[in-house]
Amino acid sequence: MVRDPVTARGTKYWHSGVIPLIAPEMLGNIIADVGDLSIVIAEDGVILSVLVNPDQPGFQKLESWAGRDVRDALTVESVPKFEQRLHAFLTTPGPVKPVELNHTEELGHWEFPIRYTFHRIGPEGAVLMLGRDLRVVAEMQQQLVRAQLTLERDYETQREFETRFRVLMESAPDPVVFLAVQTGRITEVNSAATQLLGRSREDLIGSSFLSEFDSKTRPDLVETLTDRAAVERGGLVEVTLRRGGEVVGLAPTLFRSSGERLILCRVSRGSPAHEQHDPLTDYLRSLYKTGADAMVFTTLDGTILSANDGFLDLINAADDLVVGGRNLTDYLHRGAVDLKVMTENASRSGRMRLYPTKMVSEFGSPRTVEVAVSQFKAGEIQVFAFVIRDVSRMETVRPGAVSVSDDNVRSVMELVGSATLKEIVAETTDVVEKMCIETAVELTMNNRVAAAEMLGLSRQSLYVKLRKYNLLSKTGE
Repeated sequence: MVRDPVTARGTKYWHSGVIPLIAPEMLGNIIADVGDLSIVIAEDGVILSVLVNPDQPGFQKLESWAGRDVRDALTVESVPKFEQRLHAFLTTPGPVKPVELNHTEELGHWEFPIRYTFHRIGPEGAVLMLGRDLRVVAEMQQQLVRAQLTLERDYETQREFETRFRVLMESAPDPVVFLAVQTGRITEVNSAATQLLGRSREDLIGSSFLSEFDSKTRPDLVETLTDRAAVERGGLVEVTLRRGGEVVGLAPTLFRSSGERLILCRVSRGSPAHEQHDPLTDYLRSLYKTGADAMVFTTLDGTILSANDGFLDLINAADDLVVGGRNLTDYLHRGAVDLKVMTENASRSGRMRLYPTKMVSEFGSPRTVEVAVSQFKAGEIQVFAFVIRDVSRMETVRPGAVSVSDDNVRSVMELVGSATLKEIVAETTDVVEKMCIETAVELTMNNRVAAAEMLGLSRQSLYVKLRKYNLLSKTGE
């Protein structure tokens, strides 16, 4: 037989919802542990005591509220809520609903929400406001609100782009079809495409794109469109419509959206083979692609805009991705000096017919080349076209650019026997120095600044040496 727990006086601890008397210090600890922030107030709202949960150290400063009116610690909108709920608690015999109040501390520098329940704790009218901290809940609610607002903005942005897309599609005069590369099915069409294909938009979306054409002529149509789209200016793909037998051209554009590869096909009416075009464009394109000479287009500072396969062969590059965005000076033997000489001369006269130099490949092996440069405008930018010819095999059969004259050689030979070796070497050095200066001036087409840079001299030093060797008259002064 189990007995009910009783006190030392023989009374039951728990009977009809009644508990025995608890020591005040123990009751305070229990209340502090149960709530995050507990406030004991009088019926007029004056704070009698503040109990803070030990796990909430941030609330310890609030113990200084004792003796103040609780309304002074509430925000403006929370004061009416508190008064209404306190009045209901004091006048209504039954329990009242909890109330959420926003506290403010230090003149509004800190606000935090607390959910309070009201309890009587004595016959003298003291009321216990047992509070639960709602800051975590409030922060979560704010995050949800921000997420909802973000979703609303994204939805409005998506609707805006959808509207723009629809307007653009319907205003396009040419038939436009979107299809998925993986499945080969149509994902979107405009009105012009539905009229051309003879089916409604609802019937076309989700159907096979190949089924709209004569499959005998293009059984691998999607693969052909993908390959053609990967080639810059790949041209049109000629197909025959299944309904009506009309010959049309497909201009594909490959792109990726949400991880899926799609093709935008612009449909041209009539046979692409009979379209009017300038044959010179085809000639120049073929020359650029298959020509024996290297061709490079750059900006004024030497940044490479485009290079053909001949240039890639010259520098031993695997593909055009290696040179895209790089500077031509990376492949010139004399770097910026060569580039400056060529661009300055081409800028003055529009072209530079011949400039001998060397090209350095990706692996550092130099090749002797001759460069012709042309300058022109492409839109708003200044473009330089370099046509580079490899002449390394002709070096052995070509004479040097500047040869030693018989007079120079004879003057050096006559010194043997009449001068010391040191004097002979000094005389020979002057001969070589004069040859180098003449060569640099000739290569730079009498550009003194470029010639000085090429020789590693200052402009003043170059003028001194030109006077020393009586070359000013030969260079135009």
